Amino acid sequence: MRPKILISNYLLDDAVKLARSRAEVDYHVGEDPLPRAELIARLKDKDGLVCQINDVVDDEVLGSAPRLQIVANVAVGYNNIDLAAARRRGIVVTNTPDVLTDTTADFAWALLMATARRVVEGDRFVRAGKWHKWEFMRLLGGDVYGKTLGVIGFGRIGRAVARRGLGFGMRVLYHDTVPAEPAVERELNATYADKATLLRESDFVTLHCLLTPETRHLIDAAALRAMKNTAYLINAARGPIVDEAALVQALAGRWIAGAGLDVFEEEPKVHPGLLSLDNVVLAPHIGSASEGTRLKMATLAVNNCLAVLEGQPPLTPVTQ
Repeated sequence: MRPKILISNYLLDDAVKLARSRAEVDYHVGEDPLPRAELIARLKDKDGLVCQINDVVDDEVLGSAPRLQIVANVAVGYNNIDLAAARRRGIVVTNTPDVLTDTTADFAWALLMATARRVVEGDRFVRAGKWHKWEFMRLLGGDVYGKTLGVIGFGRIGRAVARRGLGFGMRVLYHDTVPAEPAVERELNATYADKATLLRESDFVTLHCLLTPETRHLIDAAALRAMKNTAYLINAARGPIVDEAALVQALAGRWIAGAGLDVFEEEPKVHPGLLSLDNVVLAPHIGSASEGTRLKMATLAVNNCLAVLEGQPPLTPVTQ
């Protein structure tokens, strides 16, 4: 008898075909998440769930599915899933690391460059028909080459971001709960720093840590006050790592020069104070949004699900 899988959000066709080749699939095609009651109803007789970060898979949802063996999240992050409740029920949770590392690092750099060099402001200026002549002082931004890059969270993506900084001749500082191996520090020309030092000395602070109780509002008013007033903040990790209300104050008051955000505290809601500011670049959580990477993510999630349901170990289990 073939296992039953619920795919709760749109996936690329090849990943869905893979699932259907080895399981009975209940597929919700819409981009919008299933309403909670419908998610619970459709999960009742399922053995596996392939979900995304907009699906809240909490204790109640897990408890409604007595046959459920695995929750395969199509993302690196998994704060949408109650890990403790899953463990109590013997349910495996997996994510999709590695396959989106370089794509997300590229996008963090896109935010960094766009923010520092005021690319979005320039685009709006031209489209509005305001460009009538060249001016020496128009849209002056910040230099990137030779500056100090501060990376908070030095896992796969943080290291990939740091590696790109080498091409810009940057001094790299990093902060993490555990320092990297000396060989990694040498390879990336990176120096461990405490949070206070990193904030004080960096020209660009880029966030790549997990969202945990300890990192929620890691960047608060005090942290923003500690940064240079010429510095930029980049967040391509998780929204609640930054206190958005404090960031609005910091940007409006020019405590810092600017920010680039791909994630927000209450997605898709954005703090209204950010919307009126010119010195912040806002993106709709598209850090991993290349076609090739999204296919790799979807395929890895489906393969994790199928492996567990076929009695094999998961490829990328969440072990925290």
